[in-house]
Amino acid sequence: MASFSTLALFTPAHVFSGFAGQSKNWHVQQFKDPGLAHFSYAILAGGKIILVDPQRDPQIYYDFAKSKLAEIVGVIETHPHADFVSAHLEIHRTTNASIYTGSLTKPAYLFSPFDEGKTIKLSDKITLKSLYTPGHAPDHIAVLLQEEGKDMAVFSGDALLIGDVGRPDLREYSKNTQAQRYKLADMMYHTIHDQFGKLADDVIVYPAHGAGSLCGKQIRDAASSTIGTEKSNNYAFQTKNKAEFIKILLGDLPFIPKYFPYDVQLNIKGAPSVGLSIEKVKRLNNNFQPEAGSLIVDGRSAAVFKKSYLNGAINIQISERFETWLGSVVAPDLTFYLVAENEQNLTQLIKKAAKIGYELNIKAVFIYNALTGTQFNVFDLSTFKPGNSQYTIIDVRTEKEAKENPIFKRAINIPLQDLSNRISELPTNKPILVHCASGYRSAAGSSIIKNLLPNQEVFDLGPSVTKYEASGATEKK
Repeated sequence: MASFSTLALFTPAHVFSGFAGQSKNWHVQQFKDPGLAHFSYAILAGGKIILVDPQRDPQIYYDFAKSKLAEIVGVIETHPHADFVSAHLEIHRTTNASIYTGSLTKPAYLFSPFDEGKTIKLSDKITLKSLYTPGHAPDHIAVLLQEEGKDMAVFSGDALLIGDVGRPDLREYSKNTQAQRYKLADMMYHTIHDQFGKLADDVIVYPAHGAGSLCGKQIRDAASSTIGTEKSNNYAFQTKNKAEFIKILLGDLPFIPKYFPYDVQLNIKGAPSVGLSIEKVKRLNNNFQPEAGSLIVDGRSAAVFKKSYLNGAINIQISERFETWLGSVVAPDLTFYLVAENEQNLTQLIKKAAKIGYELNIKAVFIYNALTGTQFNVFDLSTFKPGNSQYTIIDVRTEKEAKENPIFKRAINIPLQDLSNRISELPTNKPILVHCASGYRSAAGSSIIKNLLPNQEVFDLGPSVTKYEASGATEKK
């Protein structure tokens, strides 16, 4: 199976571009953003390309079109995405491609309504047809690729995922949150059984997200599927009773990152061109000293951060999932300084922030490599006895993780994304020890606690947490 690789704006991880499928009359190219577990698509037929749910950086699509000597003529948005910012408006401004989306979205930009039953003729043999597929969002559509009238593939957005469906709690359109979630879950039942369920088993399923995305709760790790496979393996198809379906869909939902509503609104409005927006980010001299009270997002490694950091800094380490944790910990109405230890990492962090529209919230960026900053207390593991109570232990994993895999019996569970809002719940009568599952979230959590409680003695258990058993905090042999 052939593949086509293309360079993207953001990081080396984004070089991945997976071949999805083709016939002699059409070609589908899948592009993956691993950090957000996001899939986008280029549908090529007759020298023309329609993009589906593009990521923030459009250059990968321009490169693909150039390699195929094809023209980008349209962009389809299955819905206003919550977890990333789309380049649909920038692509329209650059190529004059039409933007297609459901009229219920009521976007602020010029668009072509692509509602149930409407079609786009991409070539003499290839037609794209809209399906109304609400449930994840009230305005969600899917795109059916037809070859000479035969259904070949469906671009399901966040409605039908592999082994899962899109969660119904990310778009609220009234003050009665629970009622609206129930209504969307009811819509999803009909979407699965009355729309996707009526497609032939051999129709290929191309979703907008894969395993790791917070737009679902149990997405299988695969890049594509078929309707037949999903009918056999996806709980949504197998749950025929509507009441049971709704109960399952509304149960055990993951947390909602702070930035999700912000991105929905930004996508409805249309984001500014990413390159120009990034160029506007102000760069300062190395080791700049921000004004007192400033929020600083420090993307350096935990070990480097702890040796010397600026007051007001929280440590969200550079990683594949940096953008998700940035948007989970830092609310979209806050501005912040962004710090890295070298120019390469600083540039990468800016671009990662831009994937969720947060480049607009950066006050300025600078390199920090001074050794004269505040030092974080080093935790002496040799003196730690899990059975006694010399520390207040804070578990910053999710509630589900803490319940299913308790590590320390006396730990207080406050998930990382909730820590700032729940800081008053922390006992301060003894030193605080923070842990997660691997050390990444505990680095961020301990830095948040120290930032908000500067006089409190705070320690980070870090990767040493892996030394302890899940049942009763006994050291592993």
